[in-house]
Amino acid sequence: IIDLYLTRVSNMSSILSSLKNTVTAGFIVTILLLIVFMSWGSVSSDSFSDQAFYSFLFRWLHVLSGIMWIGLLWYFNFVQIPNMPNIPDDQKPAVSKVIAPAALWWFRWGAMATIITGLILGYINGYLHTAMTLTLMGGGSPNELFIGIGMWLGIIMWFNVWFVIWPNQKKALGIVEADAEVKAASARTAMLFSRTNTMLSIPMLFSMVI
Repeated sequence: IIDLYLTRVSNMSSILSSLKNTVTAGFIVTILLLIVFMSWGSVSSDSFSDQAFYSFLFRWLHVLSGIMWIGLLWYFNFVQIPNMPNIPDDQKPAVSKVIAPAALWWFRWGAMATIITGLILGYINGYLHTAMTLTLMGGGSPNELFIGIGMWLGIIMWFNVWFVIWPNQKKALGIVEADAEVKAASARTAMLFSRTNTMLSIPMLFSMVI
């Protein structure tokens, strides 16, 4: 069975060798699943005009974006930063010049997509106002209070990404010209705020799922 599985995977090399093709295939499988659910009556064609469908759609996009964002946040803090001192100096430019800039691109835009889809989801479901005001203005439910706390923690994290971490990383990585002293200070600032986001991500995720 394992050999058959490995053979099938090997035969899919034309798809799996390309990230674009891989992601496209993932969306195609998702669409096929949707068609199956529609054929079973789990999702009707009328559902595409229902609030429930768009709530599901943006919840799915919110989760996908959040996985990209928090996944890279934890990669930086659990993998890259702790292991940088162990990398020989002559090999560090491969990380700082190639891997880190690419990861930071997906990192910051993952953060942006997470916030936007989350706000849209809150609007569709009708709890955006009560959640954003922490139920102080509208007398919302405890669930909306916790979601509001999670949303505000997410917004703080998004702010840190775009207005603190990224500007300092540009200096630290040499994308923006800076002297050695500024680079060192910027790298430390970016690291501390990245650690702050890692800390906040734990209660943020708790507040979102409780």
